Amino acid sequence: MTDLTQGAGQHAQVAGGHRHADERLVPLEEVQELVIRRSRRLGLVELPLGEAAGAVLAEDIVVEEPIPPFANTAMDGYAVRSADTIGAPVVLRVVGMLPAGSPPPEAPLGAGEAIQIMTGAPMPPGADAIAIVERTELLGEGSIRVLDQVPVAANVRPAGSDYAAGSVAIRSGVVLQPAHLGILSSVGRSSVRVWRRPVVGVMSTGDELVEPGLPLAPGQIRDSNRVTLCALVRASGFPALDLGTVRDTEAAVEEALTRALGACDVVLSSGGVSKGEFDFVKVVLDRLATVAGEDGESFELAVAIRPAKPLAMAWLPRPGGAEGDHRAPPVAFFGLPGNPVSAVVSYLMVALPALRAMAGHADPLPRRLPAVVGEGGLTPSRDGRLNLLRVEIAVAAGSPGTAPGASGRLVARSAGGQSSHQLSGLASANGLALVPSGDPFAEGAEVDVILFGPLA
Repeated sequence: MTDLTQGAGQHAQVAGGHRHADERLVPLEEVQELVIRRSRRLGLVELPLGEAAGAVLAEDIVVEEPIPPFANTAMDGYAVRSADTIGAPVVLRVVGMLPAGSPPPEAPLGAGEAIQIMTGAPMPPGADAIAIVERTELLGEGSIRVLDQVPVAANVRPAGSDYAAGSVAIRSGVVLQPAHLGILSSVGRSSVRVWRRPVVGVMSTGDELVEPGLPLAPGQIRDSNRVTLCALVRASGFPALDLGTVRDTEAAVEEALTRALGACDVVLSSGGVSKGEFDFVKVVLDRLATVAGEDGESFELAVAIRPAKPLAMAWLPRPGGAEGDHRAPPVAFFGLPGNPVSAVVSYLMVALPALRAMAGHADPLPRRLPAVVGEGGLTPSRDGRLNLLRVEIAVAAGSPGTAPGASGRLVARSAGGQSSHQLSGLASANGLALVPSGDPFAEGAEVDVILFGPLA
């Protein structure tokens, strides 16, 4: 894969590590490789379990005692001796009750005896099975009738049946899900060591932008990008800071980006990266990288995708300089296009992999899944760019109208309008179809997709 920081004739290097891309369309894979290579992990933190969901584990979790720690019942019912139920139905004498959380009796269960027991309670000595309450009948004078023969170990959870002492319950590198937090709690952990997740600042640029709820003057539009990107960042598992709207002046953009250096690990801006007279984000990032010298680096790229062709990126040193014996990871800036759909696509395909890499994910790139094209087909452009079409992805059920050969597979259908300003199509979509430039993909054709929402 070509290194975007190399190659005379493709990129010109100037002071401060800035690299100007010419009009060559840079393949998405090259941009992603560049971003991941420059995205350093942010360091380790100890988090309480209530804050650790979605973080990447940075230690192996070794079980010090078996889970469960003692044999216990999986059902409400009666602890019995299996041999006493041979020839059922049989009548047994109830000699006690054992709720969950209580210690077992010291005396072993005798022949013809049973103990009423609640789910999770420890098995009494002498008992080797549980007769579930639904298959018993309560008789007078403290007796029950067991309706079925109960096999040895029926409805009993052995000690260590989930995890044996000394085993590794969770490996380092796992992205912690709710069930992992339950395991951590089960092994006695109240906190866990994880890779720190980047704090992401989000800003919009443009004199035409108005806050939601305010009236519009002629020529103005309401700012949808900032709220969308903040929500996307949080849904991806990262803290987001709303940095507000920045006016279209070079001084305002520089002040906002410089201020963000002290508060964020990553900054997302939308707008100001194209070829217009008021597109100052790329200009300011270039200057900040130049001032930083060897510690700064910026890129202005034309990415070979549709939508989201223009992109500005920079890595700038953070104020204060060092963490321990190593230089602190630089702050990453992603200047995303201003069109709403383009901003979202740039985030999903370029910025999000950087966030995941900084947070310790072993495989930060979006996962591509095979699918077939659904009814209506998919129509790409013919301009040489990879089309990232907004689609509705569902599992085919084999009903009439299902694409040929698609039953049980993922099927991708167009979600509607594909223009870069059309949030309506994006709102109906749960994924992107990666369609090369050229001829339309007919119903039933193979296509790669990326999910960014739940399956339809």
